[in-house]
Amino acid sequence: MREPEQTYGDDRRRQLVALLRALAARIAELDANGTLLEHAAELMRMTGDLRSELFHYEVRATYDTPEVAESRRIVDEALANEPHWEPTKWQPEKDPEKEW
Repeated sequence: MREPEQTYGDDRRRQLVALLRALAARIAELDANGTLLEHAAELMRMTGDLRSELFHYEVRATYDTPEVAESRRIVDEALANEPHWEPTKWQPEKDPEKEW
């Protein structure tokens, strides 16, 4: 079963890592041959594809699924309804002494 588009699953993470490694390997290979600049168009294409996938990873890795969003809403609502103590202006050193 295909994973929802909004999430970034393990398979897609592995593909992204493979793209990063492929770019690194290609750069190392071209550098060893002294032909980095002669393959600028190829490197631009590879970095463009990689940049796009990195963007999707960054956006979707932080995406809240509907279940997570609902849990977050419940917690936020509970925190908002929690009683808050307001500080008073009373200061113990200014309290008048009472004689008993």
